[in-house]
Parts: sequence; structure tokens; C-alpha cells
Amino acid sequence: MSGGMFPKIRPVQAGIDHQNGQSILVLSDPLGISENAVALPTDLTPLLNLCDGTRDIPTLKTAMELRTGIYLDTDYLERLFSILDSALLLESERFVEARRIAIENFRAAPSRSPIMIGTSYLENPLWLERSFQENIERLPPKQKTSSQVQHVRGLVSPHIDFQRGGLTYAEVWQRATESAQSAEVAIILGTNHLSGDNLVTLTKQHYSTPWGVMHTDGDVVDALVGALGEEVFADEFNHFKEHSVEAAATWLHYLTKNSNSKCKLVPIICGSLQKFIEDARLPSEDEYISCLIDTLKKATANKRTLIVAAGDLAHIGPAFGDSYAIGLKEKSHLTDADNELMSLITNGDADGMFQLVKGEKDQRRICGLSPIYLTLRLLGETKGEITGYAQCPADSQSSSFVSICGIVFS
Repeated sequence: MSGGMFPKIRPVQAGIDHQNGQSILVLSDPLGISENAVALPTDLTPLLNLCDGTRDIPTLKTAMELRTGIYLDTDYLERLFSILDSALLLESERFVEARRIAIENFRAAPSRSPIMIGTSYLENPLWLERSFQENIERLPPKQKTSSQVQHVRGLVSPHIDFQRGGLTYAEVWQRATESAQSAEVAIILGTNHLSGDNLVTLTKQHYSTPWGVMHTDGDVVDALVGALGEEVFADEFNHFKEHSVEAAATWLHYLTKNSNSKCKLVPIICGSLQKFIEDARLPSEDEYISCLIDTLKKATANKRTLIVAAGDLAHIGPAFGDSYAIGLKEKSHLTDADNELMSLITNGDADGMFQLVKGEKDQRRICGLSPIYLTLRLLGETKGEITGYAQCPADSQSSSFVSICGIVFS
């Protein structure tokens, strides 16, 4: 077995499905390097939890029997791990080589292809353009005039799919139209849903949208690499499947495609701030973050810059691991909690926002915490205005919700 004698499950996407009236566990590759999924009996979940690379097959066999009473013979386990390895779901030589090839192909491509096509919108750009315009037309007349806001320096935009978040996207991006069309560079900070190991992950790859290619500003990326090191590319392939930056870039391109805009992107996907939630330090005391902020400011000092946080707010309910369904009472409490959070954001209070989430131990799972925090640090002293807020169903029973908002900073 190429996976080695000490099987280790790599970070995978796991879900429950049903087959012939039985629950099954479906494992797939969140990075998209492998298109193969593996379906297993849910009884094997404890076995997979033991596969951390420290146990060989005989030890796993014994540990599984002691913990669950389930006997698995050696031949079965060898076949199982061979299948998982073939699907690139193990940390193995086969996976390392497949990832190397995937990264090379990603970097050699003319641009990063949109991955929201087929899930968030149809391939035809005319359909998407009509959808965006219809959402703008739904806005009250006073929201259709971007001149109400002084020059927009930054914004918080959702990264939820365009169907559920369409109106909130329209509310915030319509207000930022003039600034988007005049910007020379847009720093888009999106949530990295695929890995929390590195705070920021960069790429020099350009981003395609249904209207063509938005080029990445290589000079700014090079400045960041010079300051932070090559480690900023360690998880670069995450850009391939991560949709957060793409969601903002698509709206940006929609607003600028018919203008003389030559706006370039600095696409950055942001890992978790969990380590700061767990210890006494604040992110503002971290030298790496300070270096990131200072470098970005210097690299864009002579360019008209738009800073975008592509992040959603809370994720609550059974779909996200909570033991209770979200009803009217819980939704009302969520609104109050989000209003408190957005008040700190609109005041430009990066540390205050972080301290609020830290005090809650991030129990509402604010997945936009990192990009919003870094955006506020980049903006410095600023005032924001909420353009929209929504609570979007996250399961078919409407018992789980994702809250989203739009905010512009002048």
C-alpha cells in the first residue's frame, strides 16, 4: 500500500448520505485534486479518527476492536486503506506527488477558472449580468445612488452564494460603484475555508470571471513575499477551490467591465485567528500581522486602492454542529449579537471586534473574522455604514442560518 504502514487521513470533506435505507459516510477531497469520493459504513468513523499516522494496521485493528467491539481483519483494512490512498485521501507519497502536479498545472494555467459556475450561477454571463441587475433594481431609489457615500475606501461583502445573498451583494457593491471603477488595485481578503494553518495565502495567478480575466498585481505580491517569505505560497492551491475571493472579484468585474478600469487584484485568502482566541495575546500584538499590514500599505501607497473583506458573519444551527434548531427567538438573539458586532466594525474597532468574538469563544462561528479584522487594520481610522443585513437558511428545514452583511467605509 503506497499510503505506508501508518495510515494518516488528510483533511477531507466528510458528509452523511443514505443508501438502501442505511446511513453512509462519504469522504471527498476538498481541494479538488481528486474527483473520487469514498463511501464507508458510519461504523468505521472511530477507525478513521484513529488514523493520525502514529498507528500501524495491526495496532489500528486492535484499537478498533477494544473501543467498539468491531472486528476487522487485516486483509479488509489493507484493502480499505488502498482505496483511500487511491482516492488521495491519505497523507502519502501518492498524494504528495498528485498535489505537486496539481500546483504546477494551476500555476501554468492562463488564469484561475471560476468555480462558482454551476453552483452559484449558470455559465452564461448574460444570465449572471441579468441576475445582478435585477437585484440592483430591487433596491430602494435612495440606495441606487452611490453619490450618497463619500469615496469608498473599503467594504465588507458576503461570500455566500449569489442566490441567497444577492440583495446584500447588490446593496453594498452598488454603493461602491464609483470607487470600484476608479480603483487601480483591489485587495480582496477572503476566508480560507480549506486550511487554517497559515494566516495569509497568496497567489500570482490571475482570476477569471464570466467577463474575462482580472489580473493580479505581481508587484504587490512580490513585496509581500519579500517581507513575509515564500511560506505565503504554502497553501496556494487552496485558491483553486476557495470561492470567497471569487465572489467579490465577480461583482467587482461586473461593475468595471464597461468602464476604462484597469484595476488589478491582490487576492489573499485568510486563515483562522483561533490561536489568538485561545491565548492572551491580541492579533494587534503579533509581529507577522503588523508586517503584513505595513507592507500592504507601503506597496499600495501610490495607487488608488479598494480594500474588500469577503466574509460572512455567524453560522448557527444543527448544520454547523449546534444541538438545537434555530427558531424565531434564536434569530432575534442573533440579530442583536450581530448588531453589536457590526457596530464595532463600522467604528473601525478591529481589536474591539476581535475581543467580542474572543469573549464568546467564537461560538457563533464568525467565518469572516480574519478578513474583516485585517481590512479594519488596513483602513486604520475609518467610519463605516451598514448597507444591508440578512439571515440566510443553511439547511432544508430552515433550522440553521448564516448571517451576512454589507458595510462600506469612507
